[in-house]
Amino acid sequence: MSIEVSVVVPAKDEEESIPELCQWISRVMQTNGLSYEIIFIDDGSTDGTWSKITAINEANARIKGIRFNRNFGKSAALQTGFKAASGKVVITMDADLQDSPDEIPELYRMISKEGYHLVSGWKKKRHDPLSKTIPSRFFNYITRMLSGIKLHDFNCGLKAYQSVVVKNIAVYGEMHRYIPVIAKWAGFSRITEKVVEHRERKYGYTKFGLERFINGFLDLLSVTFVSRFRQKPMHFFGSWGTLSFVIGFILTIKIFWDKIEALYFSHIPVRRDITDQPIFYIALVAVVIGVQLFVTGFLAEMIAMQSFSKREYLVIEKIGLDEAVPQTKLPV
Repeated sequence: MSIEVSVVVPAKDEEESIPELCQWISRVMQTNGLSYEIIFIDDGSTDGTWSKITAINEANARIKGIRFNRNFGKSAALQTGFKAASGKVVITMDADLQDSPDEIPELYRMISKEGYHLVSGWKKKRHDPLSKTIPSRFFNYITRMLSGIKLHDFNCGLKAYQSVVVKNIAVYGEMHRYIPVIAKWAGFSRITEKVVEHRERKYGYTKFGLERFINGFLDLLSVTFVSRFRQKPMHFFGSWGTLSFVIGFILTIKIFWDKIEALYFSHIPVRRDITDQPIFYIALVAVVIGVQLFVTGFLAEMIAMQSFSKREYLVIEKIGLDEAVPQTKLPV
């Protein structure tokens, strides 16, 4: 029987919450008659997280696990989980019990019945301190402005996807915050949101600090640029290169014209050489920058034409998954 829902759960040092989360998800799935699998990605935990996953798998084969040899981050965990998922609908959630599995049936319905490519959770009422909520609102606003995607909470871990979406996007670095942006630029534009419950953390502590907001802003600029110009870098570099070169060329013509005019058409003696004028250096820099941007654009075009090799992460163990553990390389 085909699997209807794959639940992908990144986990780091969440041994206390995993048994309760598994029971909760399984209860919801059975109540709604959904075939499912739960794929935990142990992102380099140092506690008993992997032991809990292994023990639960022995009792329930639907609970599967992938273990990293060290902490690669949430994006790496999601990308690996996406590759392993076999369900028609893929749902992601955090392992800390702040995301409610009771939301799964409606998320599944919105994907399978209403035809959305991606449904993002919106934690309208949050149980977080102001030090997290205020920066989060700011970055959500900036992301809406730059991406044109009308979502209130890009960073919510509770999301649902058509399988075809997660199989055709690449998530790396800390780009998990901007999966809707990545999906949109990949052509999956039917994106919406659903208000979801945000629960207070029951066990453990948050794994994210204030530095994530600085990294998040840099990642937003990166994903915006890469998404728009990855396949056509010459459009970006060439446009700015042309503008810079034209400005430099016009200034150069003006410099020489002023020189000729002073020599042959004016009774005022020439007081300064061309190289003594500040405008000469402005023109020179503009022309040089223009040429450099053109060269950068050509090189970027050549690189873009090369086959895109996806990042791999070193997996040291798997349980409940049919394929053998691949011999993969460490990320650079």
